[in-house]
Amino acid sequence: MSNPVVSQQPGASSYGTNVQTGAWSSSLCSCFNDMPICCLGCLCPLALGCYTGHRYGEGFCLGLVPGGMTAMRTHMRLTYGIQGSILNDALMTSCCGWLEVCRMAREMRSRNGDV
Repeated sequence: MSNPVVSQQPGASSYGTNVQTGAWSSSLCSCFNDMPICCLGCLCPLALGCYTGHRYGEGFCLGLVPGGMTAMRTHMRLTYGIQGSILNDALMTSCCGWLEVCRMAREMRSRNGDV
């Protein structure tokens, strides 16, 4: 009996193979371009985080879970092909808080329609 010869490597799955060449559609500090999102993010960032997570297709309470917004930002980056790293995701959601939640909501609005 002879063993079959592998002449081609199996293909990679679609997750994680997204070429990251893009950028966020807005900068971190351009939250005043969308006043409803800016006001909600400034007054109650947890509510905006929960609502954005729900609209993104995640659980409604994702914004309340420690590390939840970091996970959502990482998934959003990979889905939209935006450059970055998990460390950067964690730093941005931890240090910039509501500004980053507003940017993620704006990103969803610009790519998918109304948030």
